[in-house]
Amino acid sequence: MEKVHVFNAGPCILPQEAIDNAIEALKNFKGTGVSVICMSHRSKEWESVMNECRSLWKELLHIPDTHEVLFLGGGASLQFLYVAMNYLNKKAAYLDTGVWAKKALKEAKGIGEAVAVASSADKNYNYIPKGYDIPKDADYFHITTNNTIYGTEIKEDIDCPIPLIADMSSDIMSRPVDVSKYDLIYGGAQKNVGPAGVIFAIVRKESLGRVERYIPTMLDYRTHLDKDSMFNTPPVFPILVMNETLKWLKGIGGVEAIHKINIKKAELLYNEIDRNSLFVGTAAKEDRSIMNVCFVMSEGNEGLQEEFATFAKERGMMGIKGHRFVGGFRASIYNACKIEDVQALVDCMKEFESLKR
Repeated sequence: MEKVHVFNAGPCILPQEAIDNAIEALKNFKGTGVSVICMSHRSKEWESVMNECRSLWKELLHIPDTHEVLFLGGGASLQFLYVAMNYLNKKAAYLDTGVWAKKALKEAKGIGEAVAVASSADKNYNYIPKGYDIPKDADYFHITTNNTIYGTEIKEDIDCPIPLIADMSSDIMSRPVDVSKYDLIYGGAQKNVGPAGVIFAIVRKESLGRVERYIPTMLDYRTHLDKDSMFNTPPVFPILVMNETLKWLKGIGGVEAIHKINIKKAELLYNEIDRNSLFVGTAAKEDRSIMNVCFVMSEGNEGLQEEFATFAKERGMMGIKGHRFVGGFRASIYNACKIEDVQALVDCMKEFESLKR
């Protein structure tokens, strides 16, 4: 069988080491003779996993003592509501860079006044807006740092005059982040740091408790801070896999090391897209994501799309079909995607071009 190269946008490819260790924990967790999914979340064995996972987050991202890490359920989509419930008092500001940013804004509008300070919808979200003004009277400014559907990314921590909140679902742990610049960083685990089923939230502790409304118990970050993310039963297996994934990341040199690798992978693929006569990238070059590489057939070659899709699949390329909002192709090259996988895709694109000349 042809080797499979996984480029799924999510759930993502995970390190084999993390998968193997998780399988062992399913059979026999920490020598207890019991599967991890059958263990009490109040047991000392499980609490050690929670503590280790939290410590790894703090170590890998150099999270200051002003912030705490939470592990919750419900996906990043539920966090759109969490954000507004916990931070929107009078007015919120959002940067509209794609579907997920737009959905986050929608949830905020259901709670109070929320405005988009800028949008790239005019060009189907193929760039990151620039030169916008952040309203000083807003309670917070919300950004989505990486846009999986459109292949754009905010690659540096912005300076913000008001509390800054970021959805980093698809680029967390892919590059260094100055956590001190944010009141909240959140996201789903299933891109870089684990399987679907758990979200991370990095919260500035003193930023909470400032809204005037009642916050339902389960939607109040303080509830989960007070109980170390175990107010209710946490999603134990996804957290265990996350912990194994972060152990792998630490073992290869941490965020700083993987960032260098991610840049090399992205450059390798983008260089081929720009060189190859059959393909063209869809995102503005200065805003290209190093996580999600989006491209289409070049002008005059659109009719070759399905043929290339079949050609690539036969050579083991999995998950490169583009999102329906953009079309074409998308290669998600998250942390655990190896440079050898990217090279295989590049070779596939070169071979296809040579056949069509």
